[in-house]
Amino acid sequence: MTSAFARRSPAAVAFALATIYLVWGSTYLAIRVTDRTMPPLLMSSVRFLLAGVALYAFASRGRARPTLREWRAAAIVGAALLVVGNGGVAWVETRLESGLAALIVAIVPLWVALMDRWFFGRRLSAAAIAGLVVGFAGVALLVRPGGGGNVLAMLALVGTTAAWAGGSLYARGAALPESPLLSAAMQMLAASAFLGIAGLAKGETSGIHADSFSTKPVIAFVYLVLVGSLIAFSAYAWLLKNVRISVVATYAFVNPVVAVALGTVFLNEAIGWSTLAAGAAIVVAVVLIVTARTPKERVVGEVPEPLRAAA
Repeated sequence: MTSAFARRSPAAVAFALATIYLVWGSTYLAIRVTDRTMPPLLMSSVRFLLAGVALYAFASRGRARPTLREWRAAAIVGAALLVVGNGGVAWVETRLESGLAALIVAIVPLWVALMDRWFFGRRLSAAAIAGLVVGFAGVALLVRPGGGGNVLAMLALVGTTAAWAGGSLYARGAALPESPLLSAAMQMLAASAFLGIAGLAKGETSGIHADSFSTKPVIAFVYLVLVGSLIAFSAYAWLLKNVRISVVATYAFVNPVVAVALGTVFLNEAIGWSTLAAGAAIVVAVVLIVTARTPKERVVGEVPEPLRAAA
């Protein structure tokens, strides 16, 4: 991968974008497969431990050791993004289909725009406001009673997306390391510890048995660690330094489309007309918000640094 990203060529940009489009969209399918036999919180804990150790070993070379203040900030961000956010997705996917989960997670930019307005006073353009209205209307269509899904799980997922957005905004001014790779590694390691504690407290060890490590779940887990958390993240970090953020942020509305397609093909997940309509509304809303401009700056298109650890 390093050689492919050695220079900012159109081919390298296209390859990197294709990587985060397809890989991050496919992680919902992989999580759904692991959830069939592996306990979700402990699985996520081990996933981030392995990815975090590997990334930390690479990113910390030649650098000063992170300070306690940096570790504290990384723990807070990791708890919001990877424990509540990603761990919440893993838990919810034991109750929801992968494509439906991906559609709901796609509203993260909506929360970012809303919280940016509430807490930081950043003005929203007419397009961004329209995106918020359309997007949350789509969510309401998805999570309505009688909509065909587990309403409690869907509402929980809406909450996890809010935590992801809040953690991302907090991280913009947090005392994180300058290196995004090192910061992401520290967030993964902290999240691994929190998820492990949560999984043990929930009694997930009782759900571990020989069938937990059958071929398909193990392959899916390895895919999450190596491809989802390391390869795709490297592509994303490179893109952030070489391409306009408005281009990079397009992953937010491509991933759910990929996830829905993969869930339909490989898991035979049913997609009703209401889900399609709600999904279309959410994707349109994300496009409006990601591409919206204020008179002085781009708002939500600027994906905060911690989103780089989203793999």
